[in-house]
Amino acid sequence: MYLFKEDMARGPIPNEVVRFILLGIPSVPYLEAMLLLRSETGHAWDAKRASQRLYLAESAAQSILDELSSKGILEAVDQHKQLYRYHPNSDELAQVIDLLAKVYAENLIEVTNLIHSKTNKKAQQFADAFLWKKDS
Repeated sequence: MYLFKEDMARGPIPNEVVRFILLGIPSVPYLEAMLLLRSETGHAWDAKRASQRLYLAESAAQSILDELSSKGILEAVDQHKQLYRYHPNSDELAQVIDLLAKVYAENLIEVTNLIHSKTNKKAQQFADAFLWKKDS
């Protein structure tokens, strides 16, 4: 694999971003949805539009939008039509998401690896629960 200058890390990921990723970002599609809506704050989004832009099933996109809304990252513009827009419920949340967007643009591989490492640990813990113990 060749590394181009643009792909190389431009610095360590700040601790507050690492913490936010580990505690609040369950998947790369979740992160991508959050950053997509952040980049187009003037638009209202529904699952169909989000699914087309993120290459996800509409049901998966709806789940992500619902979760982002429940975490205070999106607000419902029209609950009946399930339309959302980016609107973090605090300045601190908006600031860490802004920092995450910058870090992700500069350290895409490191951020995705961090998200996947968290997922892989959960999968390993789940698999370990089914290992036969020698004493059993």
